[in-house]
Amino acid sequence: MAGTRRTGSEDSATRAVLLDAAERLLLSEGYAAVTSRRVSAEAGVKPPLVHYYFRTMDDLFVALYRSRADAGLARARQALDEQRPLEAVWQVAADPRGAVFAVEFVALANHRKAIRAEIAKDAEQVRQLQLEAVRAELQRLGVPEDVVPAPGLLLLLMGLGQVLRLEQGLGVTAGHAEAVAFVERTLRELSDGLLPGVAAVMPVRRTSRR
Repeated sequence: MAGTRRTGSEDSATRAVLLDAAERLLLSEGYAAVTSRRVSAEAGVKPPLVHYYFRTMDDLFVALYRSRADAGLARARQALDEQRPLEAVWQVAADPRGAVFAVEFVALANHRKAIRAEIAKDAEQVRQLQLEAVRAELQRLGVPEDVVPAPGLLLLLMGLGQVLRLEQGLGVTAGHAEAVAFVERTLRELSDGLLPGVAAVMPVRRTSRR
């Protein structure tokens, strides 16, 4: 085996191909479709290669979740520097792929408890960064915590985003356009100090974020 072992760059590329194949299967058919045989067929490689890179399917699922969590952490950090971070957080919440991914992994964690702790740890890191971005922006705007609580606003955005995308997957779209328009208008007005009931407790809006 040592004579045929791949280089580090080849290992990394093949591992990425396998994870991409697993993600496509999970998003299109659900986590139950993610087996070593299906992943290898989707990636165009022989089945033993899956277990060359991932000793068990739990290892593959953890690696897949962590790759998405790392991307989520990067986006959450980026939101801290956005001109309008509340709207940046909403864009993450409304990402259709993210909603399906999250639901599939919640279901997976209920059936494969060995990876539940790993999923929860990574999810908590992303949530904390998102909360930091929301809280920092509300403080910058001068919005008191008792008027718009940062954890409540974040949970509303993330929860609504997931509900919208899950319903779209079922073909249910009634009220979606109105809900999205309402959220986007509300966040815009909040950022601009124009939201009724909030404007009264906000200081004079600064002209620049920095």
